[in-house]
Amino acid sequence: MTINGAHNHLQAEPPLWIVGLGAQYPPYLFGPEKLEQMVAKFHDPESAAFKKLLAVNRSSGIETRALVRPYDKGFTNLTNPPTICELDVFYRQAGVDLTVQACRKALKEWGGSYQDITHTVAVTCTNAGNPGYDLLVAQKLGLRSNLDRILLHGVGCAGGLAIIRAAAQILNGASLRRKPARVLAFACELCSPNVRCDLADVAATRYIDEINIAGALFGDGAAAVVLCNDFAMTPEDQAIFRLVDWANDTIPGTYGHMGFLTDPTGFRTVLSKDVPTFTKNAIKPTFERLLPSFRERTDQGELDALDFDWALHPGGTAIIDGAQNSMNLSNDQLRATKEIYRTRGNSSSPTVLIVLDKLRTMGTGRENVVAASFGPGLAIEMAMMQRVRCSSYEEFGDV
Repeated sequence: MTINGAHNHLQAEPPLWIVGLGAQYPPYLFGPEKLEQMVAKFHDPESAAFKKLLAVNRSSGIETRALVRPYDKGFTNLTNPPTICELDVFYRQAGVDLTVQACRKALKEWGGSYQDITHTVAVTCTNAGNPGYDLLVAQKLGLRSNLDRILLHGVGCAGGLAIIRAAAQILNGASLRRKPARVLAFACELCSPNVRCDLADVAATRYIDEINIAGALFGDGAAAVVLCNDFAMTPEDQAIFRLVDWANDTIPGTYGHMGFLTDPTGFRTVLSKDVPTFTKNAIKPTFERLLPSFRERTDQGELDALDFDWALHPGGTAIIDGAQNSMNLSNDQLRATKEIYRTRGNSSSPTVLIVLDKLRTMGTGRENVVAASFGPGLAIEMAMMQRVRCSSYEEFGDV
């Protein structure tokens, strides 16, 4: 079946639908002043490295970040940074709980039975345990035991769109077999428990120009999305977006510029000062590679970048500004990205999905939407879609 006037010439390629979205931030907020207090408590704020970090902290443009625990409790106040073992145990409780909340929002919007979910695709870079956290989420939701599960790792901030890409490939495969498929895709990152490790890394740095600035950028969050192929759509189902096309690429010569590596004392973040330049230069070629097929599939032959709302991963002000300048975008086109960055910062993999979720609350907007994110590799992920309907929206937070 097709809904909402899908074009006849696309019948050989059954469409894919996003039918539910959910975003969940924890309730505790962390302002720039809290990081300054933490540095003063455990380190020397007058050292050259910390002076530079705190300058970034003050100028980041982030007013608040979300934390899974209050600032005055938990890892932020221990004498030593948490170990990788302690981070694992904590994630498998707090991270799973946060993810389940996001998934329930997406599943509620879809409106179907949990038992009708055929696949899950999950991602995280702040947990590396086995079995993966996706199994714990599936069990807590009460999904069926013979679910097809996929857990992605190693994609970092690009993960939110990597799970969309993987889900789309699953759905297309099921369509070729003329079988219904319903994918619950979700992402969760707990970055705040790693801030003490980030600060310890700054204290140990030998090269001021290469300090770890992650402690000034990252917060916690989760997001989920339900996708269906056309064979799974019922007359009761209402799509939010039609997923039209997607792509990923790896930028040559950038392997060492972004990373998130496992150390005994936590996760060590790698972010070079050249990342904004690489991402700015990568976004236009990827967009131009996808645009012709999007025009063909939607019968919009004159489209360009100005005809899209952009759900851009808010990796930092330099990344946002670089993409905006490269594509000649207006502030309005990036309104959701800028709002999420200002109010919650960067939560790694779920953030681009949270931006997409936020976008649909910010006016009617443009019919066409492009989402883009970047991760270690350096990798770029992009997805193009069309709006199908405006939906009721439950604001993220401590719901």
